[in-house]
Amino acid sequence: MTNPLFDALFAPHSGRDTAFLHDVNGQTTTHGAFLDEAARYANALTALGVKPGDRVAVHIQKSPQALALYAGCVQAGAVFLPLNTAYTPAELEYFVGDSGAALFVCDPAEAEDLTPIAEANGCTLRTLAGDGSGTLSDLVAGQKSDFDTVARDEDDLAALLYTSGTTGRSKGAMLTHRNLLSNARALVECWRFTADDVLLHALPIFHSHGLFVATNVMLLAGGAMIFLPKFDPDIVLDRLPEATAMMGVPTFYTRLLDDPRFSTERAAHMRLFISGSAPLLAETHERFEARTGHRILERYGMTETSMNTSNPYDGERRAGTVGFALPGVEVKVCDSQTGAELPQGEIGVLEVRGPNVFKGYWRMPEKTAEELRADGFFITGDLAQIDADGYLSIVGRGKDLIISGGYNIYPKEIEMFLDAQDGVQESAVIGVPHPDFGESVVAVLVPQTGVTLDLQAIEAAVKRDLANFKRPRLTEIVKELPRNTMGKVQKNQLRDRYRSVF
Repeated sequence: MTNPLFDALFAPHSGRDTAFLHDVNGQTTTHGAFLDEAARYANALTALGVKPGDRVAVHIQKSPQALALYAGCVQAGAVFLPLNTAYTPAELEYFVGDSGAALFVCDPAEAEDLTPIAEANGCTLRTLAGDGSGTLSDLVAGQKSDFDTVARDEDDLAALLYTSGTTGRSKGAMLTHRNLLSNARALVECWRFTADDVLLHALPIFHSHGLFVATNVMLLAGGAMIFLPKFDPDIVLDRLPEATAMMGVPTFYTRLLDDPRFSTERAAHMRLFISGSAPLLAETHERFEARTGHRILERYGMTETSMNTSNPYDGERRAGTVGFALPGVEVKVCDSQTGAELPQGEIGVLEVRGPNVFKGYWRMPEKTAEELRADGFFITGDLAQIDADGYLSIVGRGKDLIISGGYNIYPKEIEMFLDAQDGVQESAVIGVPHPDFGESVVAVLVPQTGVTLDLQAIEAAVKRDLANFKRPRLTEIVKELPRNTMGKVQKNQLRDRYRSVF
């Protein structure tokens, strides 16, 4: 038996002396040196009593050392549990306790606050800072640079990722070696990554996008990464000439477009720009193509599945869609009540099946049974539509569906209409309680920079072009929409804010 994920992502490059990681200070690490560091982390984990299958919870800043810890966990057979750096101690207590973590790694500045949580849950606490220092680093420094890789099966867990928990208790998605490796292979094939590629990596690595998409793809392809701690427009523009590809969230691209230094010449050498984690506005697509000549490639994934679909590398990258199913992945749009597949063009709940689909929810067999069918299809909860050409569009979350006076209202349809109005940068449409209709529509608009929106004109357009039951009963202008760290609009916060307006 081998270790599928480690053998595929790391071992093939152990003899290479080419640069693998370029950090923000211009320091480089070769594939071989990185593998040596991963082995030291694997030895350190073993020295701390971490056994195969144990969970290692990490709440640390992005750094080359954090990535080596991930590799060391894979090599030692441990289950990697990355946690959002924005989480508070109260939130972390749930994740550490629920996962039964054997080791909890945090930033040195948090150690005092998090020690009681570790002690209460019987796990060891060690620290690792963004600059690579900490008590875990001290232990790693004294370890050997070779390690007997722990054998794992394709169905063994490699990672545990918790969902955002905006609709209740956060659920731990169990991701296996097969899940992560199959997805990386499909993406390398579809997006044409090779050892000649250099990825500008400015995403966080506590999230599937930055870790299991961006990083795993480059590890499998054998390319290199410019590994930045965060998205900083000045640094990204400075380092972009060294890259061939970039993965980002929509905010990355809108911020670049707002900077006059981002020009056709600066992007001319790039092979590919990819966007995900939140919907990309059609206007952003158009502005980006007009500025650079590049058409952003948009794709779709979830915590439970990693990537499911992608717009084509060759062929039309259609704005407002997330393309076609990846190799080995099946998608279908189904009736939310019966589960029956719907005819092309109708809106329903998206279901996906493939080797990328997670094993289930950690310690939640009932929830797993609710959302993972016996035939392997996962009920995503996303509302979707497949057009006549086979392109998939995500029109919203099932929980975002508005039912007003018995009519189904899809927020995405209204948002697209509002986004097209003069001066509107973006919009969010939600349903809130209404005494007569059950729910009614509220629209929140963000104006373009320096623009004063003509709300009367927008409301007149709504009255003219939208059916009465779809029209917002309240339209408000705000400076910005609430978002999570990956750029997704937090509609639950908007629903809370406007819950009592009617």
